[in-house]
Amino acid sequence: MPSAPSLPNDVESLKKLLEAANHRVQNLSAQLRSREVLIEQLKLQLARLRRMKFGRSSEQLDAQIAQLELSLEELEANVAQAPIAEDSPVAEAAVKPARQALPAHLPREAYRHEPSSGTCNCPKCGGALRAMGEDVCEVLEYVPEHWKVHRHVRPKYACAGCQHIVQANAPARPIERGYAGPGLLAHVIISKYCDHLPLYRQSQIYARAGVEFERTTLAEWVGTLSNLVDPLLAALADYVMSAHKLHADDTPLPVLAPGTGKTKTGRLWTYVRDDQPAGSTDPPAVLFRYSPDRKGERARQHLKDFRGILQADGYAGFQELYERADEPLIEAACWAHARRKFFDIHAATDSPIALEALERIGALYKIESEIRGKPPEVRNAERQARALPLLNELHAWLHATVRKLSKKSDLARAIGYTLSRWTALTRYCEDGCLEIDNNAAERALRAVALGRKNYLFAGSDAGGERAAAFYSLIGTAKLNGLDPEAYLREVFTRIAEHPINRIEDLLPWNLLSPAADAIKSAA
Repeated sequence: MPSAPSLPNDVESLKKLLEAANHRVQNLSAQLRSREVLIEQLKLQLARLRRMKFGRSSEQLDAQIAQLELSLEELEANVAQAPIAEDSPVAEAAVKPARQALPAHLPREAYRHEPSSGTCNCPKCGGALRAMGEDVCEVLEYVPEHWKVHRHVRPKYACAGCQHIVQANAPARPIERGYAGPGLLAHVIISKYCDHLPLYRQSQIYARAGVEFERTTLAEWVGTLSNLVDPLLAALADYVMSAHKLHADDTPLPVLAPGTGKTKTGRLWTYVRDDQPAGSTDPPAVLFRYSPDRKGERARQHLKDFRGILQADGYAGFQELYERADEPLIEAACWAHARRKFFDIHAATDSPIALEALERIGALYKIESEIRGKPPEVRNAERQARALPLLNELHAWLHATVRKLSKKSDLARAIGYTLSRWTALTRYCEDGCLEIDNNAAERALRAVALGRKNYLFAGSDAGGERAAAFYSLIGTAKLNGLDPEAYLREVFTRIAEHPINRIEDLLPWNLLSPAADAIKSAA
């Protein structure tokens, strides 16, 4: 605006200046209001963007849908695992989906089953046989990378003299009157428990190949197969628990809490029998158990029949097993757990004390790498001569070092953990069959950790028990160098008619057949 000395003296001129000034003020006010509106709009947009980023995103909605799908498939598998009696009112009221015809576009392979007595003479009277038709059933089978239908043809023959009918017995099926072949069933189980694909995702994948299964059907198969392998799992448990030494560990498994829509924390326990590092020819095996919580009574129940050495972490629930009145277990601790505490401290603080502890423990592991696979007596002699002096020096160094540290420091706690478990940590030097750590059990649990990331949780406690059963069979097959899918295919082919008193024949190391070479892992 013009300065005071330049203002005109006449009234008209002053009025014009005032009007011009008012006009400018109004323009500036309008601009300010416009800017304020723009700021508010930008703030609103920013708030919306923040809600989109930190709120309920599409990925979270997808996860919720996945949880519901998994919950349904677990509940449906529960029904199949505990079927209702056919003559019960509930069974009569239940409506089963109509079975769809097997896709016509799939290739057919015919398998002709002639009577064992031949097609020429009647086994009853010796008369000539004449063809009188045939029974045909179709079984849907899965062969890696393509689908096909096995067409089992059983011709019927009738005796011209006595009218006796001769026909081959129908081939056994893993699921009675089911149309799923052993290869398809093995693929469904491996996809769910080894490749961690929930059943609803499998259903979508199969549909892309023109083969449509309801998730309900897949869940029924899984539940029925879980019952089918129960005797085999019992035989595996007997073998694992008969070991001289076991590796044990556990991991959390989120489980859907019925009626709440939320999850609770169950546990999967693993017990590994593996003496191959000590030169043993006994086959390795792993047994998984599920429990709805981590109470010490769970481990005590799992190990009630075990006698020997338990190699595990410092879980307090194992303590009563080491103190039980009836043949207490012998404790062997894990150097990997003790080392991990020093490793975490060094990674966070670059502590020279933690580094020295790691180097001293590393020297013990170097000895182990050189004697792995040798007989127990050789391992024991090497440990006594080379590892025991290093352990004695480490023990003295830990005692001297901890006196210089604050009792509340992380280093003091790490050293305290090591010293408090010293007897159990050094027990491996007294027995050549023992290992320096519990990594065998931790390796067995890796599949569970991967599965948690993919399927989020188990749909029920029964689902957790099913997972434990199939993890056991799959893990044991892998430990014995078998392709787990090929192994389960062979099991499902045989188990329906296999004598229950010889169920051990179907354990991986006993499964001797022309198919044995085929189930060897390419690795």
